[in-house]
Amino acid sequence: MTKAKFDASKAYSPKEEEGTAFFDDGREIELLHFVFSYPNLDIIRGSPANVLKAIDEYGRTKKYLMNVGEDKGRIVCNLIADVKPQIMVKLLPIHIYCSSFLVAQVELGGYVGYSCILFGDAVRKAGGQRYYSLEMKPEFAAVIMSLVDLAGLSDVVKVVVGKSDASIAGLYHEGILKHIDLMFLDHYKPAYATDLKLCEALGLITPGSVRAADNVIYPGNPPYLEYVRKSVEERRKSAGEMRRPESLPDRTVNQYKERYGEMGFNQSGGNPNLVYESKLVHSFGPTGKPVRSHSEMR
Repeated sequence: MTKAKFDASKAYSPKEEEGTAFFDDGREIELLHFVFSYPNLDIIRGSPANVLKAIDEYGRTKKYLMNVGEDKGRIVCNLIADVKPQIMVKLLPIHIYCSSFLVAQVELGGYVGYSCILFGDAVRKAGGQRYYSLEMKPEFAAVIMSLVDLAGLSDVVKVVVGKSDASIAGLYHEGILKHIDLMFLDHYKPAYATDLKLCEALGLITPGSVRAADNVIYPGNPPYLEYVRKSVEERRKSAGEMRRPESLPDRTVNQYKERYGEMGFNQSGGNPNLVYESKLVHSFGPTGKPVRSHSEMR
């Protein structure tokens, strides 16, 4: 089997070193000005592919952006084309497997909307109706909505602002979200396991549901991997237990704590009777760094 190679000409600017801000330092608003100051803006308008190219250009020539990137994004797009989802919800990065028919995908963590545009366009091409992106930070949500509108995807992509657990519960109680076939997690890392448990408790996760999670190997997410890899017996014994954020790498927790303060966690115990089949997917981040994301199929 031929080993995949990364096209170095498409690499983003290097990610800043530990201790240096690499998001939420004004670059997201800079990106918006960069894209909307394009001399050929009329060519970009209404074209998801051209808007993505403009975002990539900023990431390559200006500053690093923590986007899913082309390589990992292609994995999800191929999945969407195969299963033709009607509703997709993103909790965002990449863990893939699915049932024969994908009804809902959830994205947790939209950031600047790269994945919204990439996956929302793929959903529309596959005949789907709606793509939900859950983003906690209002400023990021404003950037997402501006770029989604520029790409001509406002009729497909819906951005929900607020904490992921509250947004999930709100969509559920409003009757908008009734089932999740594919959930894409790439948000606040300590919330991966707790948000998954909430979805289980609400009955949104059922046999055939698929979870895709980014960054679980590097920088790592032990609480999430431990939870999804447990047997039914082990999950029943540990039902209600919560692994604290301290079990995650310091940088993973601190990069959020410094900006948003202490985060509360949903205390749902989940459904201990569920079992996930796990698989690691090899790919590349936008800088060309090899990564492994995690996919589970129930």
